[in-house]
Amino acid sequence: MSEHLLAPLTALGKDTPVVEIIGGISLRESPNLAITSLAARKDHGEELHSKLQAVAGIHLPSPGKAIFADDVTVIWTGVNQWFLLAPLSDRPDYAAEIKNIVKDTASVTEQTDGWVIFDVTGDNLIPLLERICNLNTKGMSAGDATRCVIEHLGCLIICRGSGTNFTILGPRSSAASLHHSLVTAAKSIA
Repeated sequence: MSEHLLAPLTALGKDTPVVEIIGGISLRESPNLAITSLAARKDHGEELHSKLQAVAGIHLPSPGKAIFADDVTVIWTGVNQWFLLAPLSDRPDYAAEIKNIVKDTASVTEQTDGWVIFDVTGDNLIPLLERICNLNTKGMSAGDATRCVIEHLGCLIICRGSGTNFTILGPRSSAASLHHSLVTAAKSIA
């Protein structure tokens, strides 16, 4: 019997997460998060909220918002829809864990391998973000989250610190394109 030689790779195809430091801007690939999508089923929104709060201490944010609690980030993604992010090492089967809590009040889908996550930090990221998307990122405060288009990619942007700390989720299949856009914008303002 032969032994497999498979090794996990990040969305950018590396053994370890890619980190770029350009001027005062840090771009960090963050592959160590489990991502689960949650969609309330018809007429079960209140019951879903109650179950998540009672069993897991998870609160669901309102439109355009994200909540950061302990090791879980919850992002509003649409009407009665959210993404839940948690450390993959602590929760290797996060979707099943959430499904066990919410039962039939929501549809739960494993999303981890569908997305690439970049944490972008720096003293003033507004010029960088203005180059890549048409959001009013200057007006975003910690806890704001929204969908946008970066280049041709549908992405989510979460503000963790006004003007200085953002998380960007994009399609994993286009990780290299999103990374290139971020690096190019960072170099243009460095």
